[in-house]
Amino acid sequence: RVAGPVALGGNLVTVVIVLLALLGSAWLLAVIEGWITTGRLSPAAPLYSGLAHIGRESIVPRSPDRVFFEAAPVLLLVVAMLGMAVLPLAPDLVIADLGTGGLFINAALAYVLVAVIMAGWGPDGAYGMIGGWRFLGQLIAYSMLIVMPITAVAMRAESLVNTAIVGSQAGLWNIVYQPLGFVLFFIAAMALAFRAPFDLPTAEGELGGGVDAEYTGVRLAVLRLARLTLVVTLASATTVFYLGGWHGPLLPPWAWSLIKALAVAVSMLLAGRYLPRIREADLMRWCWILGIPLALVNIIIVGLLILVVP
Repeated sequence: RVAGPVALGGNLVTVVIVLLALLGSAWLLAVIEGWITTGRLSPAAPLYSGLAHIGRESIVPRSPDRVFFEAAPVLLLVVAMLGMAVLPLAPDLVIADLGTGGLFINAALAYVLVAVIMAGWGPDGAYGMIGGWRFLGQLIAYSMLIVMPITAVAMRAESLVNTAIVGSQAGLWNIVYQPLGFVLFFIAAMALAFRAPFDLPTAEGELGGGVDAEYTGVRLAVLRLARLTLVVTLASATTVFYLGGWHGPLLPPWAWSLIKALAVAVSMLLAGRYLPRIREADLMRWCWILGIPLALVNIIIVGLLILVVP
């Protein structure tokens, strides 16, 4: 069936609203990150920083894999935006309300690994390459801790449609119904966004920037925008799966979605400031020995609750 002009126009408006909300949230997150780091609150700082990057020379390494080098920052930004496409800000404010929306997020964000490895391999530099392969180690650790908590969330909603998942939390948010799943998903989301203490691909003190080390100018600006956008997307996913999405009193539904997502994103920034960076081997060992069994326990508990409590 071919959509009419009204449907196409409405969908275009939704796309614009969601993208503006995503970019606006990334800007606000950059302001808060600068405030946390420097102690100065400057709303214009991200703009000045972006203009400074644009004005600087974009240095190209001597013997790069040019396709990987150029495509990695753009791919990371596209992946973050693609994940946001299936996350609803309100019952009627979602770009694509897919029947498998819960799994689509995991499938789309799998390409974060591709983008980061491309960013590490493309410049043909030792620090970047080590950072890229470190992220592969993180993927082995956190990937199951993304899928398994989503499975428990879908069990309660009896659907993988993200709007249905939010609707199932009208009476009780999943953070209360399955707190263990929330903790595991939040940790895995931080690892996927490679925020401290899981910033092994960049590791300023060890790798001098890692996958960011060889990027300058516009390319570095796009890469940093992509990382902030990825944090907002993962915070929005946490809001949809565990914090009741748009549910809340007084304010419009979209406002609650944005407030909750920004609160989760800021908590991701703050958590890493008080925790030491951990080795990739320790991360993999803890996730496989402790994380996956706990995720299975979470699924069993949710299954029992569904059987016992109507």
